Amino acid sequence: MSLSPEELRDCLSSAVLADVLDGLGYRQNALPPIVRPLNPAWKIFGRAATLQAVAVRVEPSHPYAIEMECIDALQPGDILIAATDGDRGSALWGELLSTSARARGAVGVVLDGLTRDAARILAMDFPVFAAGFSPLDSKGRLDCVARGRPIRFGDCLVCPGDWVFGDIDGVVVIPSEAAETVLARALEKASGENRVRDELARGRGLREVFAEYRIL
Repeated sequence: MSLSPEELRDCLSSAVLADVLDGLGYRQNALPPIVRPLNPAWKIFGRAATLQAVAVRVEPSHPYAIEMECIDALQPGDILIAATDGDRGSALWGELLSTSARARGAVGVVLDGLTRDAARILAMDFPVFAAGFSPLDSKGRLDCVARGRPIRFGDCLVCPGDWVFGDIDGVVVIPSEAAETVLARALEKASGENRVRDELARGRGLREVFAEYRIL
């Protein structure tokens, strides 16, 4: 990529990337719409580091063990992608984990479950995308069982090293093997949308502009 991840984050959107992925046959690469940023202004773009948690009924003998191992292994530019199979019984994430992840160089966290300490996470401006909130600790309710393996978010399969982009519209996953093509086409589409926006703002008819650019 000729642009840095930060530059790509700033000039692209999840909608543009989703359109490009659709056109390439990746039609299940948006995460469930319930996964939202705590702050609507947050945008993230980075490599996936994966974590799988499952619901439990008793406290494990070594609580948080794989979760801590996963966070300690994060690399600069990573986005931690944590799957709970949509569990809503407790919060897998919180402020202290956010503090540690940011110190490792991670640029965000995405989970299909719940977070807590939302006010503190917002104050520290560390992007967390989650399905909701709960004050309940995960200990004895959720246990992380694997890291660094493919995980499933709804209909989307996320593999370690895939590229992840998130904004107010949602989160999309770009398979690592398709990233170069997807990003190049996304930049081209974003440029085209900018031209279309200018044409529409000048008062040209929508059908006329669409016929010329085939962008909507």
